[in-house]
Amino acid sequence: MIAVGAMMVSCSDDQTADTNVTDAQGVDMSDFYLYTDNSEKVAGGCFTMQKLNAQLDKDSELFDRMFDIEKKYRQRTLAKKPGNGNGGGNNGGGGDPEPPGDTMGVVTIPVYVHVVYSNNNENISDAQINSQMAVLNDDFRRSNSDANQTPSLFSGVAADTEIQFSLAGTFRHANSRTSWGTNDLVKSTYPPVTPSTHMNIWVCNIGGGILGYAQFPGGNSATDGIVVGPQFFGTTGYVAAPFNGGRTTTHEVGHYLNLRHIWGDGRCNRDDFVADTPKSDAPNYGCPSFPTTNCRSTDMTMNYMDYTDDACMNMFSAGQKSRMRGVLVSGGARASLVN
Repeated sequence: MIAVGAMMVSCSDDQTADTNVTDAQGVDMSDFYLYTDNSEKVAGGCFTMQKLNAQLDKDSELFDRMFDIEKKYRQRTLAKKPGNGNGGGNNGGGGDPEPPGDTMGVVTIPVYVHVVYSNNNENISDAQINSQMAVLNDDFRRSNSDANQTPSLFSGVAADTEIQFSLAGTFRHANSRTSWGTNDLVKSTYPPVTPSTHMNIWVCNIGGGILGYAQFPGGNSATDGIVVGPQFFGTTGYVAAPFNGGRTTTHEVGHYLNLRHIWGDGRCNRDDFVADTPKSDAPNYGCPSFPTTNCRSTDMTMNYMDYTDDACMNMFSAGQKSRMRGVLVSGGARASLVN
């Protein structure tokens, strides 16, 4: 365990050393990182960052691809607003509340849902799938019924991302396996369908108390998409409180569109690369009282990229909108999804 920890620290340090430069266009990448220690509990949460660590270990070129995606986003930010800083960090970067180079208006992402089941409960109904699609559209367009619960401190930066989703098809697969884990076995068994043009979601029992996990832009196309447990998908049918509001999928789609966790997967010196999300030193759970203060600022506990219960999440920020749409604009890592 000590050796593994040392290796992870070394990898993190190497990344810092490799990126501590400002190029001719003024793009500062010195704060960019990918590896995280992920010391927070996983049960009842998201496995995306742990998955990213494993992918980085396996794919020697993944860091470079994700570095380039981030650098292009920051270049667009600087081109739009000269002198703006490093493109959006909450540890000092200026940030840009408007998506750089974005003239798309409302965009629609087509979705394929793969239902992989070993029993009738896991073979979720079309109604349950439709309820999840409705949540995605409400949350990303800020038409969610609980939008009025955003505290006044943050309501000014709460954003309609102008991203929406359409169900392009559902695939159902009976399989005797009762748990699929996080090694992408479900994806290799039932490969993604045209992942360059469609967001693929696998709904299956992951096991280990894990709600879901996603792949960031830049990953292998053979494993691209998100995985969510059936009891955390949608709002009706086979769902389990307190994650029965469809927000697990909202959270994982955020990762799929290049959002980090709200606390940056580290202490106060770690960053989610979004200027209008306050610093925090750890995830929040349950339904925290407001205000919850860390790192000399008030946590945005109601943000979809925290770990709070579904009923206590209700917003993306303008900076997060910019990052997500930054991978959808022409030349972005997920531009081919735009329909």
